[in-house]
Amino acid sequence: MAKTKFRPLHDRVVVRRVGSEEKSAGGVIIPDTAQEKPQEGEIIAVGSGARDESGKIQPLDVKAGDRVLFGKWSGTEVKLNGEDLLIMKESDIMGILG
Repeated sequence: MAKTKFRPLHDRVVVRRVGSEEKSAGGVIIPDTAQEKPQEGEIIAVGSGARDESGKIQPLDVKAGDRVLFGKWSGTEVKLNGEDLLIMKESDIMGILG
């Protein structure tokens, strides 16, 4: 992906879904319409962080390039530079894949 000029605000992140398997375990090819959307993605951009009660910015635990797991219905789907991406809050992310 070409570098985008989009930067999410506060505790939001931009995620690119990682492609899902096109074959089942038994070798049957699954058409696009029957495939579930993957719940794994790569962080493309992160916001500056959320403010705590005292007004200080708390940086996010994730960074660009991290592979993460998120909930099935998490985020808002957007199209930036012709690419389908998700914008979600950091709290929608369940964990970082190491």
